[in-house]
Amino acid sequence: MTDSHSLPDAPRVGLVGFGEAGSTFAHAGGWEDAARAWDILPARKAAMQECGVVAAASAAEALEGAQVVLSLVTADQAVAAAESYAAFLPKGAIWCDMNSVAPDTKRAAAKAVRAAGGRYVDVALMAPVDPARLNVPLLFAGADAHEAMMLLRALGFAKTRVVGTEIGQASAIKLCRSIMVKGLEALTAEMVLSASQAGVLEEVLSSLDASEKHVSWHERADYNLDRMLLHGRRRSAEMAEAAQMVRHLGITPMMTDNTVSWQQGLGALGIDPLPQGLEGKIAAIANSQQYKGED
Repeated sequence: MTDSHSLPDAPRVGLVGFGEAGSTFAHAGGWEDAARAWDILPARKAAMQECGVVAAASAAEALEGAQVVLSLVTADQAVAAAESYAAFLPKGAIWCDMNSVAPDTKRAAAKAVRAAGGRYVDVALMAPVDPARLNVPLLFAGADAHEAMMLLRALGFAKTRVVGTEIGQASAIKLCRSIMVKGLEALTAEMVLSASQAGVLEEVLSSLDASEKHVSWHERADYNLDRMLLHGRRRSAEMAEAAQMVRHLGITPMMTDNTVSWQQGLGALGIDPLPQGLEGKIAAIANSQQYKGED
């Protein structure tokens, strides 16, 4: 079931990368043959077919005839994707870089797109794509930001806003926020594991509850560990970009560098399936060979 069905006036869209974000958006939007997708992993063609989009045999085929291209690759491939595929952009098409990378990384990707004669817009996803789907808040920045925003609205994206004309403005908002959000997750992991080892977990959580009542810290800690264990490796790449941004601002990213390590470390544990509840997750982490430092 989709949030909306493919409309006659929906723009033709090319998808570069078909992981969680690309497949979620395509399924929710019901874009069907108005969309062509490409991913370097052949196994993702099955997901493309399931979502009803055209599974392109190459990046060139995915971009053929596109009015707008959504770049949804991993953070470390954002520039490489722009450099490799921008030459396939049809005249007038806009490359929407939706990857969670530093402003300088966005500017490097923009340079590659512009060198190939294309147009580039910095787009920031400001919430997890699941369960938000097409209701995920999007921020746009760049000379062609308004036009890109209107094209994505026509694709069904409901919460969109232009935040500036300079490439990097949207990503700076995203990553500055991420320093806090992902940083709190990392602090949560260090706190609950230490408190559990010391035998004072419930006292610590109760103390935190006493100062903030909106969501119990027990529930918040469970949620934060859940996110890190499931998506830590992807989030560590994003936070490495955030650390790069902080360095370029002349600040030493002590917390952000360590957030990279926590996100990567917990994500790399590969705990599957995830235990239910905070105590189950703590036990699974504490008992993992990698966490103990064993081979």
